Amino acid sequence: MFTENLTHILFRHWQQTLQPFGVNQIAMETGFAQLIDSYSAPHRYYHNLKHINHVLEIIQTLQTYTDNLAAVQLAAWFHDVVYEAQAKDNEENSAEYADKLLRNLEIPINQINTVTHLILNTKHHQADIDDIDSHVLLDADLGMLAVSPEQYREYANNIRQEYSWLSTSEYVVARQQFLQQFLQRQQIYFTPLMLEFAEIFARYNLKAELEILSQS
Repeated sequence: MFTENLTHILFRHWQQTLQPFGVNQIAMETGFAQLIDSYSAPHRYYHNLKHINHVLEIIQTLQTYTDNLAAVQLAAWFHDVVYEAQAKDNEENSAEYADKLLRNLEIPINQINTVTHLILNTKHHQADIDDIDSHVLLDADLGMLAVSPEQYREYANNIRQEYSWLSTSEYVVARQQFLQQFLQRQQIYFTPLMLEFAEIFARYNLKAELEILSQS
């Protein structure tokens, strides 16, 4: 039931994002179905429809910072559309997927180029200082780091399930490195709102997970 409701919510998001481009209804529905299918794969415990919805909700909150809101929203839809935990080129493949599908929807090429640029910046969660649209997308993508401790533990458990092919020792080392790279940054978030209200909670959650991992 929850998945059905979430799908309806996401379809409204999808329609609203594509509305300014005058996309054909059948093409719009076909593209949406492809996205739903990709994000509903059984190996996706975290990088799924709930994640996309969460990212879109945060982008909505941060929309006043954007230069190109539609491109940021489209990039959110596609940034994890190709996701295999053992792969090293998910972002590149996701950008390629976005390029193809958006061309089929007859989205202007300049918009498509912006979307693929935004997706590629999620690979290392870095962006140029004046790339505000990337800042919004990256902050939204990392929004889960700043949720309540209970929600964060669920997120951490879901990530572990996506990497179930790794042994405990292998996972602990890899995950510690991932968490430390964010803690070592001067700031995790880029936008003023996230920096003010989310930064402290994200750092708390990351440190708490590191403490748990150190006992594994």
